[in-house]
Amino acid sequence: MKNQNLPSWMKSLTGFAGVIGASALIGFPAWAHINSNTTVASTTQTQQVAGNVKTVAAPVQTAQAKDIVATASGDPQFKTLTKALGAAGLVTTLQGKGPFTVFAPTDTAFAALPKGTLDDLLKPANKAKLTKILTYHVVPGSVLSTSLKSGDVTSVETSPLKVVVSDGKVTVGGANVVKADIKASNGVIHVIDKVLIPPDAK
Repeated sequence: MKNQNLPSWMKSLTGFAGVIGASALIGFPAWAHINSNTTVASTTQTQQVAGNVKTVAAPVQTAQAKDIVATASGDPQFKTLTKALGAAGLVTTLQGKGPFTVFAPTDTAFAALPKGTLDDLLKPANKAKLTKILTYHVVPGSVLSTSLKSGDVTSVETSPLKVVVSDGKVTVGGANVVKADIKASNGVIHVIDKVLIPPDAK
C-alpha cells in the first residue's frame, strides 16, 4: 500500500524502539491510547500566623501507578484473569520489577472457552498447563502501542506470538486488541478478546 493511502494515524506512528530483541511489530492506531492510572491530587491545609488562621495550598502529590496485578484486579473485566493468576502462582511474578507487556483476556474471552475448560485449568493438578497458557500472554519489556510493529515476538512462555495490523485493526495470536496502553508501574496491559493457547498446550 502506498503511503498516501495510509490513514493519518498510521503516518504519525513512531518506529519500533527495539524493546524485544530483533522482533518486528506495526504500531497500534492512535485511537488505542488511554490515560495512565497516575492521578494528581491537591489539598489545602491551615496555618496559624501571628494569631490569624489562613488557608494555604498543600504540596501537590502524584499517585504512583499500580503494578500489573493490582491494575488488573481493580478492573471488573479481569476477574477471571486475576483468579487464574492466583491459581497459577504468578501474582508475585507480575508484581515484580519487570517490566512486562500483558495481552489480557477479558472475562468474556475466558467464558468463550469450551465448556469445562476453565474449571479444569483452575484445578491444582493443572497448574503447570495454566501457567504455560498465562505466560503465553506475557512479553518481556514494556511495549506501548506506538512501539509495536507487525511480526513475531517471543512470549515469556517461549512460543512466538504473531502480531498483525490490517485495515486499522490489530490482532495478537488471532485475538483482537480492543484497548491498548493501560499503564502500570511495572509494565503495560493491552486488552484482547480471546484467550491465547500455546501450540503445544492444545
